[in-house]
Amino acid sequence: MQLGALGTATRAVTPRAYLLERLGQRPFIPDPRLTNPHLQTILGSVLPRRSPLVGQTGQPRTFHTCPDTAVTAVCHWQPGCAPADRPTLLLLHGMEGSVESSYMRGIAEKALRAGFHVIRLNTRTCGGTEHLSPHLYNAGLTEDARAIIAELAERDGVQDVYVVGVSLSGNVVLRLAGEYGAQAPRHVRGVAAISPAADLAASTAAIERRSNWLYHRRFVRSLKARMRRKAALFPDRYDAGRLAQIRTIREFDEAYTAVAAGYENAADYYYRASAVRIAAAIRLPTLVIHAQDDPFIPATPLYEPAFADNPCIAVLLTERGGHVGFLAAQQGDEDWYWAEHRIVDFVRVLDAVRRR
Repeated sequence: MQLGALGTATRAVTPRAYLLERLGQRPFIPDPRLTNPHLQTILGSVLPRRSPLVGQTGQPRTFHTCPDTAVTAVCHWQPGCAPADRPTLLLLHGMEGSVESSYMRGIAEKALRAGFHVIRLNTRTCGGTEHLSPHLYNAGLTEDARAIIAELAERDGVQDVYVVGVSLSGNVVLRLAGEYGAQAPRHVRGVAAISPAADLAASTAAIERRSNWLYHRRFVRSLKARMRRKAALFPDRYDAGRLAQIRTIREFDEAYTAVAAGYENAADYYYRASAVRIAAAIRLPTLVIHAQDDPFIPATPLYEPAFADNPCIAVLLTERGGHVGFLAAQQGDEDWYWAEHRIVDFVRVLDAVRRR
């Protein structure tokens, strides 16, 4: 396991040794029955999480992020605490996920048990919200997160926000941090990404390999089904007739995602929206968790200078774990889901340093 230094020139620096001590106390040791990356990936996605607090405390909310777009979320405020009293985790799910994705519930449950507030966000058009926007989500879309972060401060008085993204949204939150640079709002304290698709071209090429046909087919089917719903709602904007010829994610992005987002084509979208292009500008404390055996999101971008030489980015790079799996051998009172615990630890560390 490797851990990069974490700090910032504009905020209080968290010593690397302190993070090594805190986040490295429980290194990832995979369950001995689950050393195969595909088992880690599939079981990590489908196994339900025990999340009683998530079920008991959720309050639905709609955020209007731009004139023609709204997104929905589930807010979990700690009982008896004002939003300003505790850190707030803003959680963003991966491609074709929703607030009900198992890892979203898992992270939320652990954060609630730690005493934090949590907001689980449906990415634009996800979670049954296609009707709330004529647009599509994409890996470079930071506009919604920006608007929500601003509203949380202005309307709710939130003073400490940690933005967490998984998979495709891992790229989104890393881009967000890079776009902020040294000018992030004062209430944004850090960002974290699990298995981020930081180089979209490399990730798309990897998932289209024959060994990944199961994941690829699932994503393509889901994307096409969503586009049929969008076309039915916005027939003047989207032509569902093109879907019959689409067989790959790249073809879908070429026909729909890139055009809808204003890119020239899929290649332009992959290049310009990838976080690796902007990660060097990150000045917020940032945690990246990634497995070297991830079947369809390569870890190679994390070795690029933008990540490796940035003292604000800490990388927990494990040998095994698959994609958003990280199913660990039993360690004390922790459950299987190692990465979810490390996200909570990351917030604990930064919150403790801030309150000194």
